[in-house]
Amino acid sequence: MAELTERVKELIAKARIVSFAQWQQTHPSEAIQIFQAADDAFRYLTDEDLQQIQVLAPHNSEFISVVKYLRDHVNEIVDEAREKVLATFPDITSPGGGLYPAERAAACWRDFWHFERCITYGISGQHTEYTSSEGLYYMKLLYEELKVPLDAMVIGLEGIKTASLKRCDVSKQAVLAPYFDHLIQKMAAFKASECK
Repeated sequence: MAELTERVKELIAKARIVSFAQWQQTHPSEAIQIFQAADDAFRYLTDEDLQQIQVLAPHNSEFISVVKYLRDHVNEIVDEAREKVLATFPDITSPGGGLYPAERAAACWRDFWHFERCITYGISGQHTEYTSSEGLYYMKLLYEELKVPLDAMVIGLEGIKTASLKRCDVSKQAVLAPYFDHLIQKMAAFKASECK
């Protein structure tokens, strides 16, 4: 892949889409530090992290098993989301397509992995509003700079939602859906502002 420009490197550093700033009312600082450390390392919460969060914020226990399951099946979930994108846009990875060459497609699928990671933070903390408006602004600029096909990204996020929820108990799907919808709406807004 072509060498990243300085501007792209700067935008990548600033495009941190999760924010725990509003969580002080619901979580002790020790719990927020666990979430922040995972986000700083761009990783999913570990079993140990989730155990500690359960102890520090017992009201968050309800969806811990869901979060573990989604984390442990993220590659399958991303694969299904990718299939949905490829079925919707069959030429997207061909020459001239928005995810050509292969490195661009790989970066897109990697973003799907990270989107699911961010969603699991929201579910773990029971905060449907888990994004940073500043981080999303820089992500929008980054996607514009890299000419990322936003329609495909939104379809991919919808695929992540479908693939994730079908793996969850039917009784929990309606409660979990807003965590996915939040990020879908934020990403869809990138497209809307593009049209102005």
